[in-house]
Amino acid sequence: MRSLRAREFVAIALAVLASVAVTLVVAVVLVRRSVRDEALKSLSRQAALIAAQERSRPTSGQPLAGLGAFFDTQQERLAIVSLGQADFLLPADGAADLRAGRPARGSLDTGGRSYLYAAQRSGDRAVVLLRSTKLVASDWSAFTLAFVIAAVVGAALAALAAFVFAGAIARPITRVARATRGLATGERHGPVPVEGPTEVAALAAAFNEMETELDRAKNAEQSFLLSVSHELKTPIAVIRGHAEGVLDRVMDAPKAAMVVVQESRRLERLVHDLLDLARLNQRAFTVVPTTVDLAELVAEACARHEDEARRVGVALVEEAADPVPATADPDRVVQVLSNLIENAVRSTPAGGTVTVAAADGCVRVSDTGPGIEAEDLARAFERFFLYSRYAANRTVGTGLGLAVVKELTEAMDGTVTVESTPGRGTTFKVTLPPASPVSAGTSTSGGLHISRRASYR
Repeated sequence: MRSLRAREFVAIALAVLASVAVTLVVAVVLVRRSVRDEALKSLSRQAALIAAQERSRPTSGQPLAGLGAFFDTQQERLAIVSLGQADFLLPADGAADLRAGRPARGSLDTGGRSYLYAAQRSGDRAVVLLRSTKLVASDWSAFTLAFVIAAVVGAALAALAAFVFAGAIARPITRVARATRGLATGERHGPVPVEGPTEVAALAAAFNEMETELDRAKNAEQSFLLSVSHELKTPIAVIRGHAEGVLDRVMDAPKAAMVVVQESRRLERLVHDLLDLARLNQRAFTVVPTTVDLAELVAEACARHEDEARRVGVALVEEAADPVPATADPDRVVQVLSNLIENAVRSTPAGGTVTVAAADGCVRVSDTGPGIEAEDLARAFERFFLYSRYAANRTVGTGLGLAVVKELTEAMDGTVTVESTPGRGTTFKVTLPPASPVSAGTSTSGGLHISRRASYR
């Protein structure tokens, strides 16, 4: 008996049986007492009637002789005796009532048999009517049988109701348990019906909420891992390009080594993001804002992609002569610009130009590529949208780059917008918060102010 339904059925059935048994016992006791009282009242009325008849019958004025008059049937006896004989026949309290002129009734034992009696005084005589208790018992035994039958029928109905009620409680719980096992094996069960008693409905609602949160967490984790994988490509490509340049003796070794060190540091930060995800169950990149010079970051981002631009015949133009202070995470700004420049170089045909300009707290990345249709601009930063829209007729990336740009920019309290004219090119504008007056002179490696996270959901 391990199932909840069986245990509930047994518990409810036992409670019902106990209630029925107590009710039956109480009913039998009450009915037996009521029948006895009614029998005594009946005897009293009969005794009073006989006494009245005795008083109205003519007498010779002679005292009652001998033992008096006795009338006997199998279950009842009638005795008309003197008061002295009544004292001997009746219990003391009954005899005292008679001598005081009051009717008497009760029970007595005589000749080895039990009787109910009623006695009434008639002059100097007493009318005593006896009825066997067996006859009284036969009167209430029929009620007892009826009570037993009613109790059995009631218990059967209660057992059926308990079975149905236990099933109504156990069924939703069983459904949640089955869905939980399916969820543990990776099966997408869908929301379970929220029904049943309050506690059971709360259990189903909690399961649905848990399943929704697990789906959201799974999607966020998958998105984060896809984003990290996308971001790993650029540093790896830069490191490989500079290493190949050193091997081919077309690049200065110290300069190439410096670039490799910078990109290795960025790779290290991405790896730390992955470790955070594994250890702390985080699904976001850390963002540490500080005062930066956007002109320096533009130069750094352009240097990362100048070899690739040269290889495909695209002119990469940098326009940021004066310092452009802003509040941002320098590594994340370089990630944002690298994604935009990589997309622009990829989509611009040979002979075209990609321009990266920094001014007034914002950076613009413009290209002379085929552009984006006007109806697609509103969804340009959605994951995989442009990939699914243009992969068939132009060179595109993985479809994650612009989504990463938007999320990282918003995590730095900035905004990114896009303008495009089909056939003439596209411009992405990244606007970042202005530099704090307190830290306006701080370099890109300055102190930390706030730690935020770019959430990938």
